[in-house]
Amino acid sequence: MNPIKKHLLVIPSIDIHNRKTVRVVQGIPELDCKEYGDDPVEMAMIWRAENAKMLHVVDFNGAFDRTKVNHDIVKNICNSVIIPIEFAGGIRSIEDAEAAFDLGVYRLAINTMALENRTEFIKLFEKFGPTKIVLSIDIINGDLVTRGRKKISGLNYLTFTKEMAAIGIDRVIVTDVNKNGVMQGPNIALSKEIAGYSKIKVTHSGGLRNKDELLDLQELLPFGVDSVIIGRAFYENRFPCQKLWRVAESGLFN
Repeated sequence: MNPIKKHLLVIPSIDIHNRKTVRVVQGIPELDCKEYGDDPVEMAMIWRAENAKMLHVVDFNGAFDRTKVNHDIVKNICNSVIIPIEFAGGIRSIEDAEAAFDLGVYRLAINTMALENRTEFIKLFEKFGPTKIVLSIDIINGDLVTRGRKKISGLNYLTFTKEMAAIGIDRVIVTDVNKNGVMQGPNIALSKEIAGYSKIKVTHSGGLRNKDELLDLQELLPFGVDSVIIGRAFYENRFPCQKLWRVAESGLFN
């Protein structure tokens, strides 16, 4: 019997700011901001039509201002596609998490709460478990940052992810903020380092520009980097085919 071949899961990102789909540069919607349409729900349906298996939805109003101005849009996305929605932005308490799950999202990617209120985060994790709660870390020049990537935490990212693994977290989304949205290439070494040190699954986020870099990421499957979130490169047609993740997920690259 042939062993099951691992494949790279490619996840389109929908960044929402002021109820529109936007390009986010280094985590800041206002920096070189470009809108990609008035209707994030329509964008979600487009990615689903292109055979996406999951969507990563970020509410930047929630992350920066703690508002829920985009929550009805997120709910409509969840109701419009039949694939899991991973949601991030503004989850700072168990009540925030429950409100997000009530929208229909499949799982939450938590950053600030895990870094600044570990006791509350552990309670949240114990309530919902590793399938519904994943860790998200943003790194700038080696520093972990929180609160919409505005505040330096002072914590070591390797030590922190190892501690999170010890409480049961089994996935971390890794973003090198300096690479996010600027089309200068991904920090693949960072994702590999964190996967190797923490021994948990890693979703790479940020910087991917083309098929060759997707191939480079696929080489990290044995190390635990098993998925990638792509935003700007998809919206600006940087790949030869917008159905490229069908090839990546089938393992036909190699």
